[in-house]
Amino acid sequence: MRILLVEDEVRLAAEVARFLRDSGMAVDLAAEGIDALHLAQTEPYDAIVLDLGLPGMDGLSVLKTLRGRSVNTAVLILTARDRFADKAAGFRAGADDYLTKPFQLEELLLRLQALVRRAAGHARPEIRIGPIALDTTTGVATLDEMPVRLTALERRVLTYLMLHPGRTISRTELSEHIYENDQDRDFNSLEVIVSRLRKKFGRTRIETSRGEGYRLTDETT
Repeated sequence: MRILLVEDEVRLAAEVARFLRDSGMAVDLAAEGIDALHLAQTEPYDAIVLDLGLPGMDGLSVLKTLRGRSVNTAVLILTARDRFADKAAGFRAGADDYLTKPFQLEELLLRLQALVRRAAGHARPEIRIGPIALDTTTGVATLDEMPVRLTALERRVLTYLMLHPGRTISRTELSEHIYENDQDRDFNSLEVIVSRLRKKFGRTRIETSRGEGYRLTDETT
């Protein structure tokens, strides 16, 4: 999952980004509203964490502008504003969730995971595709109930494919959701990651459509 974190407090932004990355997410950072607006309109994020008190363009204006331009990415407002009126304004502007500071990093992670999962049509934390299961809250994957060790990038690829089972995911789409904005998006490296996943879960479970991309199936080896 790829997240846009919009926060102007440098230390807090670094702490949250580190925690989310350690939890298996790709994270891009923005400290100003106008930068957040640009990134949110040009990059395909799975969710946005948005502070309200931003320099220049405030977070509420960013959110209203995004929704007015039909950007439907899930938005979790993260702010110190805890009055009901502020929460109501956030939801009316198009927020999907609202978390006030101070907060627990684990709660932020769980809320983000739930937003992304539900946006893809999954209500339960565990996703099962044939003999493969993924606990989206812990990142633990199993094959026939046996844990499978994954690298961070392998987990990101598997998670995205499992969130969209049966659909062919282009290499471009997949790379846009597993790499951060400043990382090289190398299709050869992506093919290596997919090849490693095939060795761990079975060669026939991730199909390659020539010129199109990858599709996760429930086929047996």
